[in-house]
Amino acid sequence: MTSPATGTTTADPPGPSTGPAPGPRPLQRRAQRRRRLFAYGTLAPTLLVVAVLMAYPLYVALDLSLRGGQISDLLDLSGNPYTLGNYAEVLSSSGLLADVVRSVVYTLGVVVPAFAIGLGLALLLNRAFPGRRIIRPLVLLPWAVPGVVVAAAFSWMLDSSYGVVNYLLRTVGLIDENVAWLADSRTALAAVIVPTVWKYYPFFTLILLAQLQSIPAELYEAARVDGASPVRQFRHITWPAIAGASTLAVVITAIGVFREFDFIFPLTGGGPNEATQTLAVRIYTEAFQYFEMGTATALGIVTMAICGFFLLAGGRSIRREFS
Repeated sequence: MTSPATGTTTADPPGPSTGPAPGPRPLQRRAQRRRRLFAYGTLAPTLLVVAVLMAYPLYVALDLSLRGGQISDLLDLSGNPYTLGNYAEVLSSSGLLADVVRSVVYTLGVVVPAFAIGLGLALLLNRAFPGRRIIRPLVLLPWAVPGVVVAAAFSWMLDSSYGVVNYLLRTVGLIDENVAWLADSRTALAAVIVPTVWKYYPFFTLILLAQLQSIPAELYEAARVDGASPVRQFRHITWPAIAGASTLAVVITAIGVFREFDFIFPLTGGGPNEATQTLAVRIYTEAFQYFEMGTATALGIVTMAICGFFLLAGGRSIRREFS
């Protein structure tokens, strides 16, 4: 290019390259290949353990659910042909919808109050007060108690003859005579929900308290300087900070409660008159009382599909939490 002022010729500035971008060099490609092989090699033991502990039992359950006839030997299924009859029987059963509804009611009846109690306790334990170090582990203690032990304790407390619950309610005048909480179809479901709430609320307290402690105190100080009320502080600072963890905890707990067995069967066995028969109890009944293993495993697959729906419903928040 010639300059009009000096009459000299200068070289044109280099323009953008229009050719294809150079690919990785052979040494870089070999290094990438080694890193990829190393990653797969380190993952291989974990994948093998997952395959043994999860994939194979899932395969066995799926295989059993597709076998027809009476299954007498789980190690030899050659005499049981493949069929969709178990799924047809389960999905056309008149009791399936009632079991699903009871399972959903039981799940909501546990998760909603357990979350409310857990959130309230987390907000309380996040504040400084005398004895907080002692109260914190005591509040979380129910989570460490085995479910069967909790069921045995509440079975005694809710007993219609000598239960302490009837005694307390009679003392304060709420009832005139003893109530058979676990033997009455009108109260049995509520009677199994109460111990389940007692068992699960510490999980919400633990998760939400950990999330509350990650909120900078300067945000609350700035909000108080601006004259924000405690309600507005919770709405604009606390809840946005714990919303993701709350959704994750609710989804995990809902899946666990939906297939809960430890509390219902020891307390009521699914009765009276199937008032507390959830999907988990029905699976146990089909498998170990009627010995219909094909029907029981088909019910298990249906239950797993419903739990998968719960996961998909809360998947966006879960992915945001782990991203």
